[in-house]
Amino acid sequence: MKSICVFCGARFGNDPKYKVIAEAAGTAIAKAGLAVVYGGGRVGLMGAVADAAMAAGGRVIGIIPRFLADKEVEHRALSEIHIVASMHERKTLMETMSDAFVALPGGAGTLEEIFEQWTWAQLGIHTKPVGFLNSGGYYDPLVEMILRMKSAEFIQPELVDMLVIDDDIHSMIARFKDYNPPQKHWT
Repeated sequence: MKSICVFCGARFGNDPKYKVIAEAAGTAIAKAGLAVVYGGGRVGLMGAVADAAMAAGGRVIGIIPRFLADKEVEHRALSEIHIVASMHERKTLMETMSDAFVALPGGAGTLEEIFEQWTWAQLGIHTKPVGFLNSGGYYDPLVEMILRMKSAEFIQPELVDMLVIDDDIHSMIARFKDYNPPQKHWT
C-alpha cells in the first residue's frame, strides 16, 4: 500500500474535535509512510488533513476540479496537485491513485464520494479497502442504517462486512494493510 484517499468536510463543523480527528489522520497516514490523496482544498478538514500530513513529512496529492481551483480553494503547498475538468474526473483519478479510502467527518460530498468507492468495490471495479473513521461516534447513525439495510436484505452480509469501520486511525491503517477483499458476488 502506498496511499490512502481521505474524504472529509470542506468545513470544520461545530466541534473542535473534528479538526483534531483530521489532523490525527493526516499525521498517522504520513508517519505510516503513506501518501494522502484528497480533494486538493485548503479549507476545513480537508486543509487540516493536508497540513498535518505535510507537517509530519508526508506526501500529499490533491485532486481538484478547475471550478473549485478558480475560486481559490486550491491548496497551493502540496507535494502534487492535479487540476481536472470535473468532479467525475476527480473521483476517477482519486480511485486510480489510491490504495484505500477513508471517510472522516463531513457532509453530503463526503458521503457521496465514499459510497461511490464502496459501490465500486461491491461491483468488483476495484478491490481496495473502504472505511469510515468513526472517532467520537460521528458515523454511529450511518453504521446503524447500513446494518438496517443488511437486516432488510438490501445488502448482502459480506458486502457490509467488507467495510472497515474503526474509531482509531492507527488500527484502521493496519486493517487496510491486512485487507482481503471478499469474493465477487456477481460470479
